[in-house]
Amino acid sequence: MAARFVVAVMALAGSVAAVAVPKPQPVIKERAGTSVTMVLPMGTVIGTSSDGVETYNAIPFAEPPTGDLRLKPPVKKTTSFGVLDGTGPAASCPQFVENTDGSFLDQVISTLADSPFIQTITKQSEDCLTVDVSRPAGTTPEDNLPVLFWIFGGGFELGGTNVYDGSSLVADSISLGKPIVFVAVNYRVGGFGFLPGAEILADGASNLGLLDQRLGLEWTADNIGYFGGDSSKVTIWGESAGAISVLDQMAMYDGDNTYNGNALFRGAIMDSGSITPADPVDCPKGQAIYNQVVSKAGCADSADTLACLRSADYTTFLNAVNSVPGILSYSSLALSYLPRPDGNVLTDSPDVLIGSNKYAAVPMIVGDQEDEGTFFALFQSNITNTDQIVQYLSTYYFNSATTDQLQALVDTYPDDLSSGSPFNTLLLNDIYPEFKRLAAILGDLAFTLTRRVFLTAANEVNPSVPSWSYLASYDYGTAVLGTFHASDLLQVFYGILPNVASQDIHSYYLNFVYNLDPNSASGGTSSTDSQVSLNWPQWGVDNQLVQFYALSSNLLADTFRSSSFSWISDNVAALRV
Repeated sequence: MAARFVVAVMALAGSVAAVAVPKPQPVIKERAGTSVTMVLPMGTVIGTSSDGVETYNAIPFAEPPTGDLRLKPPVKKTTSFGVLDGTGPAASCPQFVENTDGSFLDQVISTLADSPFIQTITKQSEDCLTVDVSRPAGTTPEDNLPVLFWIFGGGFELGGTNVYDGSSLVADSISLGKPIVFVAVNYRVGGFGFLPGAEILADGASNLGLLDQRLGLEWTADNIGYFGGDSSKVTIWGESAGAISVLDQMAMYDGDNTYNGNALFRGAIMDSGSITPADPVDCPKGQAIYNQVVSKAGCADSADTLACLRSADYTTFLNAVNSVPGILSYSSLALSYLPRPDGNVLTDSPDVLIGSNKYAAVPMIVGDQEDEGTFFALFQSNITNTDQIVQYLSTYYFNSATTDQLQALVDTYPDDLSSGSPFNTLLLNDIYPEFKRLAAILGDLAFTLTRRVFLTAANEVNPSVPSWSYLASYDYGTAVLGTFHASDLLQVFYGILPNVASQDIHSYYLNFVYNLDPNSASGGTSSTDSQVSLNWPQWGVDNQLVQFYALSSNLLADTFRSSSFSWISDNVAALRV
């Protein structure tokens, strides 16, 4: 839930099986001092070399999901793409530019989303299943560098690799003595990638975005060796919906993450996202969304509505799938499109799969921003009392929860300004009655306390598999939003604010990518540059977090809002969206 959020929020705040051909040796040639060329089994990619980092963009890993392949699982690319210009940004998959209810805030965000700048950086195409690769310049296949595989966020509605330049991360990895190869994957979002409904389930067309990510991982297993990466040392990393996708990659096929007999990844990093309990693909809400899309596309009278959607022209289909409630609207985190159990890709709700030990249990880092919910509580200014919060959650979020259950949840959050989010700001930042309270509830349900539920369950079924957790507070003091959802992209991904927090997190993450332990600086070109000053304890030992501030870090007991956590933990089955 990320790339577009960052732009909008900053404005509002003011601020893949192996191909049966002989493996060619990679050919690296400097061209005009800035171009480099990589020869792969499927074709030749021209990339760029700058400041010690080579980048190759828009490499296709699947056939275009267009025509008869629309709303179908991705088909591996097996034909040559010839010579590919990978010097520019890759096209993103079609974005969910949602309808809004006409409020001033919605109009501002819609205007930002539709601005020429945003449209340019998120250039869209239905032919979008590509990966971007960045690596240290001059890397050879013998280097066998660890691989960091990035899955972007965006509420399963928005995002693309073209707004995530991995070259700065690679450059930082070189300077810290832990050089890596970075891969970012494009996947279908919105109704192109996560359309629900009984017709979708019967056709085997559910969770297509997750399948895109998985095929991108298979492409990495087949090809990353040409770039000097080690396919046995892949860490999957995501933010927001990308972090939820990381957990879903762990839970897919009941935890089978193997390809050609080898694990596709050995570690996981989840920033602002983990379990999202969900009803099945053909649940009533899912079917209502499908029916709305069918109606909007003019397919309601068709004998085969799914075939009609596949044959619709691009604009008609795009407008149809974008006619349902979007994340930047009153319904907020009550997502229209998200991964749902289908009996195959996800055999059950992710909370059940984790609790049943049906997931790939790998070492992991998982954490949150302190004020995850503030951004998502900006849209409900008519909610001014407890009863309206309960009604809002009942109407838009949890069909299986009773009014009494939701009343009990809301009652665990004191109705006073000093307890709400942004946290630790006393009476400040309450832009409408119940804003801070609703922000605390939404942030905990979708992210912060659900993270603790996940870690508790994972530690119970796999106590020997290490995990580390954090809480980021480095944007404390930001008006209204605090350390808001997706603010870590500026700190951690882009390094725009090169403070102690971003420097420490990069060291921890790169240590983890190398050693599956954020505290171990061994390996790489240096065992000292990426050392950290604070030992990060495993979560399952004393259930402690590292709390990152802009200029320091400290340890924090993961016990805050314990009554709310207990309620959520005891009622997960009623919290499926």
